Amino acid sequence: MVRKKKKKLPIDIPLAELLALVMPNQRLLGLDLGTKTIGLAISDTGKAIASPLETIQRTKFGKDAERLVAVCAEQEIGGFVLGLPLNMDGSEGPRAQATRDFYLSMREFWRERELPVIPVTFWDERLSTVAVTRTLLDADTSRARRGEVVDKMAASFILQGALDRARNMR
Repeated sequence: MVRKKKKKLPIDIPLAELLALVMPNQRLLGLDLGTKTIGLAISDTGKAIASPLETIQRTKFGKDAERLVAVCAEQEIGGFVLGLPLNMDGSEGPRAQATRDFYLSMREFWRERELPVIPVTFWDERLSTVAVTRTLLDADTSRARRGEVVDKMAASFILQGALDRARNMR
């Protein structure tokens, strides 16, 4: 008897499915996951405009996860748009795998605490930080100020890209 392999469920869903799951009063949270920080951006309830929210200084996973849980509760988050750092040729490298692992760890964190799991779609974030940095340089923003805002602005850039795509899908 030949055993069938169990079909592995994907950890992310397509953007259209994510939007269908998000209730009208809920928002999307965009994340730019870095090694030292997590940039956060939030959509409006109409899912049309992304705004920078905050930058979490990464410490231990538990503390980072607790902050994300708090933000999700405070802001009524119904879904994540998580930047996926693909290589320039479109392949996935170690940073992309680390991003997927982070979300899997978050999913487990929610389940252990009996919290609702927030669905995610991954979004190609290639050159998002470069684009934001260029914009900040054009605005003559000081180096110190750029360091403070670049991650949450990159998250906003990622989220806005997904929102724009969603608008064009309708």
